[in-house]
Amino acid sequence: MRVTAVARFAERSRPVSAALLLLLAGASPAFAHHPFEGVEASQLAPVQGLISGLGHPVLGPDHLLFLVALAFLGLKRPMRWVLPLLAVGLGGSLVSQLLPLAPSVSAIAEVGVALSLAVEGLIGLGVLPAALLVPLIALHGYLLGSMVVGAEATPLLAYGAGLLISQGAVLLFATAASRQLSSWIGIQGRRIAALAWIGIGAALAFSALTA
Repeated sequence: MRVTAVARFAERSRPVSAALLLLLAGASPAFAHHPFEGVEASQLAPVQGLISGLGHPVLGPDHLLFLVALAFLGLKRPMRWVLPLLAVGLGGSLVSQLLPLAPSVSAIAEVGVALSLAVEGLIGLGVLPAALLVPLIALHGYLLGSMVVGAEATPLLAYGAGLLISQGAVLLFATAASRQLSSWIGIQGRRIAALAWIGIGAALAFSALTA
C-alpha cells in the first residue's frame, strides 16, 4: 500500500515538476519587463502604453510567478483575494508616480520583488501568514508603475488599463484554479511547489544582487 501511494504521488506530481522546471529555466531577470522597454517613458504612445501594461505582468517572470503562486497557496477563500490584491497592486503603481523610485535603491527593490516569491513559498508551507500577500503585491505594483514614470497622461492611463486587465485575468485564473489544483496535487505537491518558489526567489534575488 505504501509503495502504491508513493507511485501515485509521483505520477500526479510529474506534470507539476515539469512545469516547475520550465519556470526555473525561464525565471531570469534578463527577460524583458514589457514589449517597449527600450522606449523612454516620455515617448510612449497610448497604444504602446496599453500593450506595455498588458505585457509587463506576464513577461516579467518575477511578477508572473508571484501571481501564479496564488493557485497553490491553499487560500481558504481564494476568489475573495482578487479585488483587494488588484486594488493594492494598482495603488502601488499609482504611488510610484507620486514618489518615484530613486536609482540608488532600484536594485534593492528588485531584490525585494525576487524575495517575495520566497515569502510566498513560506506562506504555502504555513510558516508565514497569507496577509503578507497584500504588502508584497503593493511592492510589485510599485515596480510595475516605476517603469513608466515620466509618461504623458494618456499613455499612463492606457498603461494602467493594461495592468488592470492583465493582472486581473491572471489573478482570476489562478484563484479559480486554486481549489482544484490543491486537491489534485495534494499536500505534498503543494509543499514541492512552495519549496520551488523559495528556490526561484532566492535565485532571482542572488542574480539581482550580482547583476
